[in-house]
Amino acid sequence: MKTSAELREQEKPPASPRATRPGRLGHTRGRGPDALRGGAAGPGRVRTGELRERKMAHHGPGRLTTLVRWAAALLLALGVGRALALPEICAQCPGSVQNLSKVALYCKTTRELMLHARCCLNQKGTILGLDLQNCSLEDPGPNFHQAHTTVIIDLQANPLKGDLANTFHGFTQLQTLILPQDVSCPGGINAWNTITSYIDNQICQGQKNLCNNTGDPEMCPENGSCVPDGPGLLQCVCADGFHGYKCMRQGSFSLLMFFGILGSTTLSISILLWGTQRRKAKTS
Repeated sequence: MKTSAELREQEKPPASPRATRPGRLGHTRGRGPDALRGGAAGPGRVRTGELRERKMAHHGPGRLTTLVRWAAALLLALGVGRALALPEICAQCPGSVQNLSKVALYCKTTRELMLHARCCLNQKGTILGLDLQNCSLEDPGPNFHQAHTTVIIDLQANPLKGDLANTFHGFTQLQTLILPQDVSCPGGINAWNTITSYIDNQICQGQKNLCNNTGDPEMCPENGSCVPDGPGLLQCVCADGFHGYKCMRQGSFSLLMFFGILGSTTLSISILLWGTQRRKAKTS
């Protein structure tokens, strides 16, 4: 028979060979089975690599998007800079359009128009309104014709001098003109539907078409037609295929003949003068 000590020895579980070697390879130190393959990445390292790849994938398109946004902003800024390149007439007088002026009211009540400096412009940059009131102008200036497309012009509170009849040559779209009280509307009552005088200004409203109001069918030649050219102004334009005095010559103007005659005449005069000067040199 076995003693109690021998029975207790038999009941003890067999000792694990790896448990007696805590420093050897295995799972005792929390290392994965991949460590047996010479330091290959375990599950923790695999997750870290995946996170890095995700971050790189996230930042790559983000940087590209940022560059695209910067490029678009730069192009937009350049486009705005070009769009805001105003004509000289708009900056002829310092300051901006007053909020209660007729030009400002016209610009604000008409769609797709905007105020810049002293002008009211459409999206294409065409001047439709011009406000040069109180600018100490004695004459509209050499750049005034840049505003020939305007519908409304305000020139009140300026010491304007001289006749303005020829100043508005080509202003065929002008419908409202505000002038100082002592300055007459160009063309007079025959060029405007209404002329209203106030204490501090004078308003010329509704430009007339003199070609329809003259009643003289013989104003222009047979092969020409009457065309408005501004308040109180008109011109006769030859029909297609006609040119010259009173549009009496038919066909296109011959530039070759014109320059041929001009060149031969110039050459003849030059030879004549050369011969005259040579004779004088010999006699002397």
